[in-house]
Amino acid sequence: MVDDAVTSRRTVLKGAAAALGTWLVAGVLAPLRALAAEWSKPAFESRKVEDALQNLFGTAQATPSASIRIVAPYQAENGATVRFEVSTTLPNASTIAVLVEKNPAPLVMAMHVRGAQPYVSLRLKMAESSDVHAIVKSQGKLYSAKQNIKVTVGGCGG
Repeated sequence: MVDDAVTSRRTVLKGAAAALGTWLVAGVLAPLRALAAEWSKPAFESRKVEDALQNLFGTAQATPSASIRIVAPYQAENGATVRFEVSTTLPNASTIAVLVEKNPAPLVMAMHVRGAQPYVSLRLKMAESSDVHAIVKSQGKLYSAKQNIKVTVGGCGG
């Protein structure tokens, strides 16, 4: 009986591998690299928050919103790893971006959240005490929230 179970499992796995290969060739499934969204190199190389937003979204105008929730410390002992969470109740949120105003390159991350829960949790690297901006694109408009985080020991070479 053990041999029958092993043979059946192997047959199922071979069939699944063959189907997966067929789907990949047919284009039904795309490799992960092909699914990755194009990234905006100019936005990540920008030296100012406004320039990063302009390069990322085509506008730097964002409306402050109480519907964006930031969870982060007001004072971080070590700027090399600052816990930062963003969530929103804005309808149809499609993108969340996080920018650290006084970092050499302020844009830390931008993530498309279409079809997913609009929540991001990450560790920031901060050069010095700074405002940290959370930008959410919802229904074609940009909304923002910010929190000032004081850094005791800098994380970007400080």
